[in-house]
Amino acid sequence: MPGESVKVELQVIGSSLRSIAEEMGAVLIRSSFSANIKERRDCSTALFDERGRMIAQAEHIPVHLGALPDAVAAVRAHGPASEEVFILNDPYTGGTHLPDITLVSRTAVGFAATRAHHADVGAAEPGSLPAGSRRLDEEGVVIPPTRLDEATLDDLTARMRNPDERRGQLAANRLASHRVEELCARRGREQVVAAMDELHDYAERSVRAAIAALPDGRYEASDVLEAQEGDLELRTAVTIAGDGLEIDFAGTAAQHDGNLNCPLAVTRSACYFVVRCLTDPDAPASGGAFAPITISAPEGSLVNARPPAAVAAGNVETSSRIADVVFLALGEAIDVPAQGQGTMNNLTLGNDRFTYYETIGGGQGACPDADGPSAVHVAMSNTLSTPTEALELAYPIRVERNALRLGSGGAGRHRGGDGVVRELRVLEPCRLSIVSERRRHAPQGRNGGDPGAPGRNLLNGEELAPKITRALAPGDVVRIETPGGGGYGSPGLPPS
Repeated sequence: MPGESVKVELQVIGSSLRSIAEEMGAVLIRSSFSANIKERRDCSTALFDERGRMIAQAEHIPVHLGALPDAVAAVRAHGPASEEVFILNDPYTGGTHLPDITLVSRTAVGFAATRAHHADVGAAEPGSLPAGSRRLDEEGVVIPPTRLDEATLDDLTARMRNPDERRGQLAANRLASHRVEELCARRGREQVVAAMDELHDYAERSVRAAIAALPDGRYEASDVLEAQEGDLELRTAVTIAGDGLEIDFAGTAAQHDGNLNCPLAVTRSACYFVVRCLTDPDAPASGGAFAPITISAPEGSLVNARPPAAVAAGNVETSSRIADVVFLALGEAIDVPAQGQGTMNNLTLGNDRFTYYETIGGGQGACPDADGPSAVHVAMSNTLSTPTEALELAYPIRVERNALRLGSGGAGRHRGGDGVVRELRVLEPCRLSIVSERRRHAPQGRNGGDPGAPGRNLLNGEELAPKITRALAPGDVVRIETPGGGGYGSPGLPPS
């Protein structure tokens, strides 16, 4: 039957494109010299069509993937030739924050993009995630979309610590070009292009159908970020009308004189993540799933910052809070989980000889029918923990403790997940930066469930602020206690 054969071919080509994106990710991880990429897998890969629409992605980091279309659009504006590769990290021209370096290259039917979080991109503070930056240029080397050649690469890496660790990303883009050419040779270029169109359209139809099943209405919520000078409010209104959904951030605080600001690409990414979770998470992971969603945010606000505002924490912490507040608004219409840890617990240690960066998992919110998972990253991060053996082998750091923070999850008919206790002892003088959230405000339970425990940061037993940069001496011990997730349902009621 011709119709059935077309469907089968579409599935085969779609699976091939997804396989290429996954293989790109594997090559990126295996060719990297940085523990943050090769061990924690803080990187993402995707394929795009000639129009710059995302068609296939590896299931890597949500905050990367939803923002990658902006990077491809920024490169397409330069008219890249078939053999050219572009590099960028500028948050105001397609990037997220400066440590996330993106490479975009041509394929036979569009573009390939890789994004990886590098542990240093040349800021005054090792690790390029300072707690107190106020301007973008204080956070590292700013790279607008730039044609990449060996001289450019040498120039950029020379301005960063551990320049050899900054290499290795290009291999994944080269692989994408070869694999796409092979696919076109097997299936025909026209068939591959047609399949890409259909995959994009199918994802859009799937998500539109799921949105149409939600109750129409306008649903509002607010939450706060823990800036050093006080709390900053995020407000959102989600309007569901038919098969479309609009998310508006009017009323959100203005961008501030710190680094919790977000470029609009990061805000979009967080919104796309939430909608995908609550509509059709099994729909093909393509840009078509984003098409039914309209996002508006006041220019010059925390969630649509203007240059030269600093954004280092916006990508990691504000993105987490955007996801929280959109979940909270949609919770007025449908069942959603209790709040999870709502932070990535960013920790950087380094000097001129080494730089180490990690995020730390925590407790996630309980669901209507299950306890929350413990000691994991969900929401806008999807990274692993650095194995103790790899960390201690590569860096002058000793892992003193890595354990569950027992009892930190909120009680409820279903309990929130427990956070993590992580203690690291430094063995030589270095600098410490911590950028974290949910230290003053605990993750909230839902439908009568108790809140999870807020997080804590300590140095040699002394409590630290949620965001801090300071010097460390050999023997100092940094202790991070990550938040627990909120519980779901009244604790006294038996599970349903």
